[in-house]
Amino acid sequence: MWDPTVYGRYADERSRPFFDLVSRIAASGPGSVVDAGCGTGELTAELAGRWPGARVHGFDSSPAMIAKAPAGDSLTFSVDDVTSWRPSAPVDVIVSNAVLHWVPGHRELLARWVEALAPGGWLAFQVPGNFDAPSHAVVRELCRSTWRDRLGDLAPGSPVDDPAGYLALLAGLGCRVDAWETTYLHVLPGEDPVLGWITGTALRPMLDRLDPDESTRFLADCAVSLRAAYPPGPYGTVFPFRRIFVVAQR
Repeated sequence: MWDPTVYGRYADERSRPFFDLVSRIAASGPGSVVDAGCGTGELTAELAGRWPGARVHGFDSSPAMIAKAPAGDSLTFSVDDVTSWRPSAPVDVIVSNAVLHWVPGHRELLARWVEALAPGGWLAFQVPGNFDAPSHAVVRELCRSTWRDRLGDLAPGSPVDDPAGYLALLAGLGCRVDAWETTYLHVLPGEDPVLGWITGTALRPMLDRLDPDESTRFLADCAVSLRAAYPPGPYGTVFPFRRIFVVAQR
């Protein structure tokens, strides 16, 4: 259900949390690095630049995304699911950027990833923490009201924990943990930019279910509410976006 072109509309804004996350990984000369849920792989290539001596592997469940991934001597990609992926040998660094909120029960998955780390290895991930923001509350309300017959089951609450919850989980597994949150104030140009943003992410399950005519009407309903929640200013539309970061060393 992923469209690389739609997802890439705000590539600069989406990539900043990745760099903020990776900057806190203090691994020195890792031999193996994995990007779990790598998307189109441009950011995975940044990991190869950060650790040029490492074997860097990225995987994603979307063949369309992996088809866009770059190639390199020490850079490989595959189509795999984060819930079933198993490394063939202990990994020095596992990075997961904006993926785990799509995975029910990902706390158990994090425990399995810690076990997959080599001694002293690093696990780093970030997830959106804005599920109570208007960008998501508007969609939930539409799914539960106007579109309840078609989308009523696609209106869950927050699928992620807070930083303290992740710290407690990973510290309990024997890790040293650095957990924090940041709210980015993205200034977006154009008409209905928040709708354009979530069309590539939060709305994918809804649009995957609806037929083309229904999708057009649903997006129009979303646009009306989102314009009221995020009015444009003279310099663009301000879109606050909270994210949760965790870096843990085994």
